Amino acid sequence: MKPATPGAPYTVPPEPNRMPAILLAVGVHAVLLAFLWFGISWQNKEPIAVEAEVWDMKVETAAAPPLPTPPQPEPEPEPAPQPKPVPPPPKAVEPEPVKPSQAEIKLEREKKLAELKKQREIDQKERDIARQKEIAEQKKRDAADKKDAERKIAEKKEADKKADEDKKKTAAAEKAAKLKADKADQAKLDKMRADDLKRMMGAIGSTGSAEKSSGPKGDPSYQAAIAAKVKSNTNFTGSTDVPGNPKAVFKVDQLPTGEILSVRLTKSSGIPQFDDAVERGINKSSPLPKRKDGTVERTVVVGFSMKDLE
Repeated sequence: MKPATPGAPYTVPPEPNRMPAILLAVGVHAVLLAFLWFGISWQNKEPIAVEAEVWDMKVETAAAPPLPTPPQPEPEPEPAPQPKPVPPPPKAVEPEPVKPSQAEIKLEREKKLAELKKQREIDQKERDIARQKEIAEQKKRDAADKKDAERKIAEKKEADKKADEDKKKTAAAEKAAKLKADKADQAKLDKMRADDLKRMMGAIGSTGSAEKSSGPKGDPSYQAAIAAKVKSNTNFTGSTDVPGNPKAVFKVDQLPTGEILSVRLTKSSGIPQFDDAVERGINKSSPLPKRKDGTVERTVVVGFSMKDLE
């Protein structure tokens, strides 16, 4: 192994080959095992006895004792006789198939055709019976559906009839209530008119304070306020492309609070849709504006031309 050069990096020397040492150890153990095996097997063997006789050459040799007669070998047993093979049974001779004649073939074919035809007739009858059952069941279902539909129609008619009766009763009640309210409003209006008439009659001989309290009836700002509010609530969806400028005039009765009691058409524009639109606009404008002093005219005239709404 070379010494390491100064300054050179340290390297780990390669590990020596261990194979020779392993083979040497295996060989030593094998020899040791063989030696132990031979030693044990040699000790287990019995020593062979050796007998020796000393003969005097001068003495006559005696005859050797006769050797024992070897035992006669036992006779070998005779082999058991093998059974004789049983001959296989003779093969049955199959008779040659007899070919049917043409008549037999034709008869067999006709027989099969008859059976097939009979089976087809049976299948057709079963299908017919099944179809008839299905038709009968369908008729039953249709009858049940028709009966159910008729019942539903009758129930709907009854419900519609009851709804119409209820609607008529409600309309009649509403009409009666409205008529009653109109009568009450008319009674109030008649009373107010009577009161106004009494005040006016009383003002003839007085200093005229009542007439002054009612204010001038031709107040332009008052009329303009009423017209502006009615115009904002009037919606006419018809065509304004008509000759001239049709005008609808209404007379409106109101309470001192400005609430409208009644609206009466005094002059039609000749176009019912326009008249209805102006009337709806007047009713939607309740309560009507008041004068600056808080008073109102009991009856005002409201008129609108079609061109005014553009």
